[in-house]
Amino acid sequence: MKLQKIISRLQELHPKEIDLSLDRIQNLCKKLGNPQDKIKAISVVGTNGKYSTIQAMFAILKEANFKCNIYTSPHIKSIKERFVFNNEELNNEDLADLLEEIENTNNGEPVTFFEILTAAYFLRASQSPDNINLIESGLFFRFDATNILKNNLASVVTSIGLDHLDWLPENEQTVEKIIFEKTSSLLNSHIIIAKQSNKEISDNIKKTISNNRSNKVFHNENYAFTMQENDFFYYEDQFGGIKLPLPNVKGQFQLENVSTAIATLRTLKDLNIKDDHIKKGVLKISSIARLQEIKSGKLKDLVKDNKLFVDGSHNPLGAKVLNEYLESLDCNKHIILGMMANKDHREYISFFKDITSLTTIDIPNQPNSIKGKKLKDKLNGFSNINYKESIEDAIKSIPLKENDLILITGSLYLAGEVLNLN
Repeated sequence: MKLQKIISRLQELHPKEIDLSLDRIQNLCKKLGNPQDKIKAISVVGTNGKYSTIQAMFAILKEANFKCNIYTSPHIKSIKERFVFNNEELNNEDLADLLEEIENTNNGEPVTFFEILTAAYFLRASQSPDNINLIESGLFFRFDATNILKNNLASVVTSIGLDHLDWLPENEQTVEKIIFEKTSSLLNSHIIIAKQSNKEISDNIKKTISNNRSNKVFHNENYAFTMQENDFFYYEDQFGGIKLPLPNVKGQFQLENVSTAIATLRTLKDLNIKDDHIKKGVLKISSIARLQEIKSGKLKDLVKDNKLFVDGSHNPLGAKVLNEYLESLDCNKHIILGMMANKDHREYISFFKDITSLTTIDIPNQPNSIKGKKLKDKLNGFSNINYKESIEDAIKSIPLKENDLILITGSLYLAGEVLNLN
């Protein structure tokens, strides 16, 4: 109750949920003694794969006996997920105390909720300066609250694509502009660039960071991976090759994220990451709402022996890689879809091929989501499309046959509702 009351107060300190600027966060952190200057960080920017890449690094670092702090957004089930210190989520009481300290220091000045959370993270992280910090950038990066570090261990650039276009002027809603926003202000250290969806994007990233003096590590130039038979994959970079077991996360795109995590940690030679740390770590990656199979619970009971997955992808690039995984499966696939109103709904669903049925739903507790009925009308060119008000009704309405699969997708907010309901 105390935590929720503090959150409610903090959300009223600025009229906008997002207001891209660095002035407020810099002023607040200055009052706190600039805690961001006292930490060792790996910054992660991009459109898709940031969370998964962080979780892969975290799993490997834990095997190497490192203590980590992690800052991610948004949360899926609970705000506590955003705050990991010394390898553990902060509990409600400690988070409430931390936010109250930031609130008192801020003294009623206008500041966005995300900026408050970011300042809180930096303050708590500065109390364990030897830990490795894995920090995910928010909406873009150039004016993101996390972009006030003076130095870092490395910057990771995950796959970049079109998303959050409504935050850009109409004449700047391009992937080139997004690349500029995400990569033009990266620090001078190491930059590890993940596999991109096409050469044009890779070339544009190279151009944007061409004047950056960092050591640059590119997928397919400085590191690569290949799928092998018998449930393993082969990773290779300038330090040599490793035969690795397939990670405990599903989909080819997750191999890309895992490989980027490995490339980052091996580039940071002072960490002294061993092959054995990587082999064990890739089998212990946490994956909340990223092609997560629900194996038990209230919703799983509704599908009985059929498979039930939830995935928070919400942009065309996410839909593309998600469909690639679905196409690798020999079964009927049923999609339950809920999305936020500001997404490109038609573009998103256009990537899914060979889908047996599509059911649109409302996302509970999200006033900025598109109503399921309206979403159904927008996607009326899709064969066998239905609308149901709730997640449970949608699952119950699907005439499942043996070996069928249900995937609930379209929004991280929907994924959170699914996991909480289950």
